Amino acid sequence: MLMIETAISLGIALVLVALYLLSCIRVLNEYERGVVFRLGRAMPKPKGPGLIMVFWPVDRMMRVDLRTITKVIEPQDIITRDNVSVRVNAVLYFRVVDPMRSVLEVADFLFATSQVALTTLRSTLGQAELDDLLTERDKVNCRLQEIIDGHTEPWGVKVSVVEVKDVDLPEPMKRSMARQAEAERERRAKVINAQGEFQAADKLRQAAQIMTPYPMAMQMRYLQALADVASDQNSTIIFPLPLELLGPFLKRGRDAAAARVDGRPEDLSPVLNEPAQTEKVTGAAATPATATGNGR
Repeated sequence: MLMIETAISLGIALVLVALYLLSCIRVLNEYERGVVFRLGRAMPKPKGPGLIMVFWPVDRMMRVDLRTITKVIEPQDIITRDNVSVRVNAVLYFRVVDPMRSVLEVADFLFATSQVALTTLRSTLGQAELDDLLTERDKVNCRLQEIIDGHTEPWGVKVSVVEVKDVDLPEPMKRSMARQAEAERERRAKVINAQGEFQAADKLRQAAQIMTPYPMAMQMRYLQALADVASDQNSTIIFPLPLELLGPFLKRGRDAAAARVDGRPEDLSPVLNEPAQTEKVTGAAATPATATGNGR
């Protein structure tokens, strides 16, 4: 009878030990590590991955995820260096590289990292100008990553990427930037137009130099221009008149003006000289008549 009771007690003890050992079994995934505290003291190295034993209540384990964590930084109202109020938010990518320090050095590394990113975002972007924040986004992101990673490195947390997600500008600033962009486009258009006029003038100068020794080439160019205009079925044709045809008329007008300035009315046009010639003829005819009267 005693042997039976002893066997039963031993079997119960073995079952209890087996149940205890089964309850001490922990399975950690490939991306997890376990920091084990034995009687309040941390073990030298983290456990995992795979099957591990945690002998409670002597041991206590904390799981640490080694995967990259994405954290969205809340939108912040920031005044830039050039006194422009903007609303900025960002996204933060980080992961744990040292499970021991992430547990021993900081109470909650997730909350601590997010708060460091929040304050760094406000202070760093407040030192940058609006143009740098909009155009030099890569430099601003690198600066944020360096500062935040410097703060989280003692906690065993590696900040890999910090990206400024959105920059919300006030409506008056948006309108001002739109006017500035429009003025810049107009300036570029005028510069391009001026460059085109300069190149066209240079080509025309070269063409004039080539056609100057050959007047017939100019006449052929006139005829070609007329043919191009007539091909469009226009009702109005503008005929280019060479200045050489007007040369004699212009020269005669200049000679007449010079004669008036010098006081030489005999150089005037024949129409103006006809009355004077009539008076001379009349006077000549009257002279014999007067002489005849005197003889009488």
